[in-house]
Amino acid sequence: MKRFALLALMLMPTMMWAQDLEKGGEKKSTVQKPSRDFLMLQFSYDGWVKPDSIKTTGIGRGFSGYLCYDFPIKKSNFSFAAGIGISASNIYLADQQIMNTDKDSTQVRFIAETVNYKRYKQTLTYLEAPFEIRFFGNKDNRNKGFKAAIGMKVGTLLGAHIKGREDGTKVNYKNNSRKYLETWRFAASARLGYGNVSVFGTYNLTNLYKDGEGPVVTPYSIGLCITGL
Repeated sequence: MKRFALLALMLMPTMMWAQDLEKGGEKKSTVQKPSRDFLMLQFSYDGWVKPDSIKTTGIGRGFSGYLCYDFPIKKSNFSFAAGIGISASNIYLADQQIMNTDKDSTQVRFIAETVNYKRYKQTLTYLEAPFEIRFFGNKDNRNKGFKAAIGMKVGTLLGAHIKGREDGTKVNYKNNSRKYLETWRFAASARLGYGNVSVFGTYNLTNLYKDGEGPVVTPYSIGLCITGL
């Protein structure tokens, strides 16, 4: 009984304070939920805006993963976000191969394949930083409601290789070369969706190859974005 009485005395101030809150003596503070869209995963169809002489085939595939931090703009439904991540892209050529040479005025050429390739692709990997102005229809829970974003991605080339598999065999030809590719890329981006799922698109503002060292090729992506946390 003594222990029960002591416990009651200890809890009495807390119980009285709670009763005061219920009577309106003090208003409860509203705590804003943490920023959302911390994680972005993007799966895309990748393509090139290119000269007619370059022949692509199949479905170009891409994947990007980013960790972002969201900065709400005062008490509005808008925010600014910045992040860091990795993106990779695969583009497939049709009956062509890429020739890198130092003998011509144009260093990179797309020529008819010299080997009967079953599959021939260009793979590019970038370290990227996305920047976005975001709108959330539900600013208190950013995992629900309509959302939209526009922004830019700034990336630096981490790796590039060309890979072909000879038809009818398991022989692979691979060439790692970044010599004629632009080291940096800038791409405009936009997203539109509901809840944790949205569609997105990106369009490069820079050429794939350095000036005078390859054809004018502009990459783009269209796909599905999954966000959360």
